[in-house]
This record gives sequence, structure tokens and C-alpha cells, in this order.
Amino acid sequence: QVQLVESGGGLVQAGGSLRLACAPSGRTASRNVIGWFRQCPGKEREFVAAISRWGGGTRYADSVQGRFTISRDNTKNTVYLQMNSLKPEDTAVYYCAAATLVGVTTTPQNYDYWGQGTQVTVSS
Repeated sequence: QVQLVESGGGLVQAGGSLRLACAPSGRTASRNVIGWFRQCPGKEREFVAAISRWGGGTRYADSVQGRFTISRDNTKNTVYLQMNSLKPEDTAVYYCAAATLVGVTTTPQNYDYWGQGTQVTVSS
């Protein structure tokens, strides 16, 4: 079992920055691929970014490429999502998720464990 706890959400003005953190715990947590997804009311959950087990590989959605950066510090057992130049359309609940059996993937169905989510609101 892997437990995931997100933190760092909040309200920010357009153009501002936030850093989300995801702390996985449990068996082999540090060896999981970690992904960030987001979901708006009435819409499907969409991929944002993902990072490989040791941090050497990353993937981003086109909509956040160049603005968001995913990183991990396995000594602190934490994965970060640095979000810069935020836009109102980035407003969503952000979830981190752990994939235990596959490599870096953008598909929600490949992730086995999910956090509770943290709200990010970007005002115009």
C-alpha cells in the first residue's frame, strides 16, 4: 500500500506561482513513478506531469510545458510540482498519484494509488 498526501494548494493571482508537494509513504514508496493530474468540475481528470522513480525522466502536458516543473527528492520522500506563470485555466483540484508497475505514463488508469487532492485557484 502507498499513501499519498498533497499540500501547497491555494489562491493566487494570474502570473503568480505555487509549489505543490506530494509525500508518498508506505511500502516501496520512493520507488514509484509519481504523476500529477488535475480535475475541474464536470470535466475528466487530465494529466499534468510525471516523473520517473529516480527523477531522470519527466513528461509534461502541452498546456503546462515550460511553466511547470516536476522534481523529486527521494531523501525527503517528496515530489514537487513548481507552477509558474499561472493562468485562470489552471484552476482545478490537483492530485498526485503513484504508479507501481509501469514507467512514466500519462494515463490515469496506470496509476494505482491517489491522494485526496489539493485545490488550486488562479484569479484573473
